[in-house]
Amino acid sequence: MPKEIILITGGARSGKSSYAESRAAIFGPRRLYVATAEGSDDEMAQRIVAHQRRRESAWKTIEEPVQLTETLQAWRGRTDCALVDCLTLWLSNLLFKYAQNQAEDEVETLIRALPQLDFPVVFVTNEVGAGIVPDNPLARRFRDLAGWTNQRLAALAHEVVLMVAGIPMIIKKDARCS
Repeated sequence: MPKEIILITGGARSGKSSYAESRAAIFGPRRLYVATAEGSDDEMAQRIVAHQRRRESAWKTIEEPVQLTETLQAWRGRTDCALVDCLTLWLSNLLFKYAQNQAEDEVETLIRALPQLDFPVVFVTNEVGAGIVPDNPLARRFRDLAGWTNQRLAALAHEVVLMVAGIPMIIKKDARCS
């Protein structure tokens, strides 16, 4: 099966993660789950535990909030597929660690590295631009960075799926990946 990049987007609680896990499972038994979330409060820690329970032992989980590109590169030759959940949390982590231009550089580094990987990657990301304009500069920078990143990955992706109320809608499908 050809190496693919699949981008799964949608709103909060739209079924993105479950759908992404089912899509990634078709690529083989050696599945890598790159979790970008940090359990910085009780509610987030509970969400992380729920995701872990759902995946059980079928996945090798790496918790990496910032060094996404390096983590993916380290798994060349060692996995059948990687699932990154989620890009928007990764971007948030980057903005808290770096200035915006450095966060954009990290995205560019990821984009350049993807064609060098020898396994398919399924990305989960949130669609954050459909709401109101945020009232503070950091939130606007985050929204803009997320929109720009989603556009960059969608252009590179073989398939883009929009999740709405648990229903996947294929909005892009490269004919080579049928």
